[in-house]
Amino acid sequence: MSATRWQSERSESDSREYIERFDNLAQQGADLHGEARFVDAVVARGSRILDAGCGTGRVGLELARRGHLVTSVDLDPVLIAEARTHPELDVHLGDLAELDLGKKFDAVVAAGNVFIFLARGTEQTVLRRLADHLEPGGVLITGFATDYDYGVENFDSDLAAVGLRVEQRFSTWDLRQWRADATWVVTLARKN
Repeated sequence: MSATRWQSERSESDSREYIERFDNLAQQGADLHGEARFVDAVVARGSRILDAGCGTGRVGLELARRGHLVTSVDLDPVLIAEARTHPELDVHLGDLAELDLGKKFDAVVAAGNVFIFLARGTEQTVLRRLADHLEPGGVLITGFATDYDYGVENFDSDLAAVGLRVEQRFSTWDLRQWRADATWVVTLARKN
């Protein structure tokens, strides 16, 4: 498998700076839980959730604190080491394009620009892998910036190709109405 954009565009130093950035934001009192609030509002209590592209485990940890069973996956060893400091999470090092955990989830969340950092051309493969991990009727919840070459139209086409249908779309994690000129897209898609 070819290197992801995260791997080719980021260094170990960048990953360490990413961890430091979110630590600083937390110390400053920034609200870092919008994604988790969104997911928590969509799923039932005690849901099994896959945090795909989990980074440091920030979103998954908050979901675990809210009573969900969270499995976290990322391919960055520096970020995974940080995620593993949270015993509430079941953490795996792995590439989403090759994902096979052998279990199903009520929801999959890919919150932090996961889709724009995949290897070009693997987006549909990753969506298929994520859809394969969803229970029938399960939800995929994603969020990414719209100023990259993989956009909303590509995403919607790939969702449909793997049997996921868009149910809701927003411009932010705090439920602002979707606009075609939005700089961010949050999508809730459901498995048929």
